[in-house]
Amino acid sequence: MLARQPEGRIMLLDEIAKAGHLPPRFLSQIFQKLRRHNVVASHRGAIRGYSLARPAARITLREVFEAIESPDFLGECVFWSGHCNGKTPCVLHDRWAAIRPKLQELLARTTLEEVAQ
Repeated sequence: MLARQPEGRIMLLDEIAKAGHLPPRFLSQIFQKLRRHNVVASHRGAIRGYSLARPAARITLREVFEAIESPDFLGECVFWSGHCNGKTPCVLHDRWAAIRPKLQELLARTTLEEVAQ
């Protein structure tokens, strides 16, 4: 939603939540993480709400996912997190290991601007 707005446009959290059919409280938690990672900026005062911290063309999907999940979100097994590792691999361990670098590259070169279009 923010990536489709003119650069610097500030939107209310409730407005963004309504457009995305998301609970405002849930979205607030996500935006706190995005703000800490310089993906969105929060604004207080007469004009309050959120805007992108940088142009959408300079924010990658990898940054967004890392801000919300963790910097190593693709390094862990997405199927049995905490249980799967090199010593005790799950049945999908080797397949995930082959896919992971490709997904990391795709997310690193895909921008919010591209997704918004």
